[in-house]
Amino acid sequence: MRRFFKKLFEKIIEGILFLSSTVTSLAIVLIVIFLFREGFALFGRSPVEEGFVIAVNNKNPVSEIKASQIKDIFDGKITSWKELGGNIEDIVLFRTDDISNYFSEEELGENLEHVPAKISELINKTPGIIAFIPEKFTENDFAGKIITTDKITAGKFLAEKQWYPTAQPAAQFGALPLILGTLWVSFAAILFALPLGLATAIYMAEIANEKTRRVMKPLIELLAGIPSVVYGFFGLIVIVPLIQKVFNLPVGETGLAGSIVLGIMALPTIITISEDAIRTTPLSMKEASLALGANKWQTIHRVIIPYAISGITAAAILGIGRAVGETMAALMVTGNAAVIPHGLLQPLRTIPATIAAELGEAPQQGLHFKALFALGCILFLMTLGINLLVEYISSKRKNISR
Repeated sequence: MRRFFKKLFEKIIEGILFLSSTVTSLAIVLIVIFLFREGFALFGRSPVEEGFVIAVNNKNPVSEIKASQIKDIFDGKITSWKELGGNIEDIVLFRTDDISNYFSEEELGENLEHVPAKISELINKTPGIIAFIPEKFTENDFAGKIITTDKITAGKFLAEKQWYPTAQPAAQFGALPLILGTLWVSFAAILFALPLGLATAIYMAEIANEKTRRVMKPLIELLAGIPSVVYGFFGLIVIVPLIQKVFNLPVGETGLAGSIVLGIMALPTIITISEDAIRTTPLSMKEASLALGANKWQTIHRVIIPYAISGITAAAILGIGRAVGETMAALMVTGNAAVIPHGLLQPLRTIPATIAAELGEAPQQGLHFKALFALGCILFLMTLGINLLVEYISSKRKNISR
């Protein structure tokens, strides 16, 4: 009987563990599916705000305009239809709010009931007009022509250089500056943090005495518990002014400031995991190396590091993940400028900082909302790619060491 209950108890524990792992795996899969479903909903849609259209005079030969051209038109950079392949005439901009400049209150009606008809009349009699109007105004006897725009595609989203998600009448969703900003900051942070973290881990595991290690390890682990906003404040007060002064820059909020702050944030993870991996090297291997005539440094280089490379790789992956996915600290010290970065001494913006700064302002299920989810998909794929690359390099080094 006791044996029966023991087996039953083991089966129950196994069932609980299986259920736990299944629920965790399912939750991860559902999160990824939700992320990509929301992100991919952006593609194939018009960049013009939902519920609005771009209309021109019926005699205008132009029937399609790119989203970037619409922005340039309403910004005053394109002023003639000839630049768009149309007639030689000036472009006349019109928004619904401008209707009072053309018609009196009596003509528009007491309750503005004649506004759709008057807009249609205005478009019909103004050859060079381009109007940004509600779609419902074009439903009955509309005298103008609705312009089509290029759809948002994955290629354009990744390759275009302008990020103006709230621009009217056509939003600009160019993620390239954000992608490059994330890569610049993340890789510079790891180039700073990985050598320093690995050197510290080697010192603590192989060189420092037990008393020194007992003091240093809790202090380093304590760094991991500091909130990222505190690192951001430290960077803003100390690192940003220092960079501005040393490099004689107009502003100190740059990619370099973000790299240093993110590198500091990644150090505790890299040091702790690398040190634990190094300390797992069997004592017999170290003694064999020393017995063959190798000194301490040769043993560390030729025996200990190759043996602990998988743990060091894990530390690098987690460190990169911390740098790539950081939000508040990057938002506070990088300058938050959505422009193509040409160096670390320029302001830039990262994908996590963009999502954190703009998600609260994006209308639910709108284009801006979907674009931020698409950025989340890119961030997910970037992190996955970095992990696979590091694992590949690690496996190659293992084969070489053998």
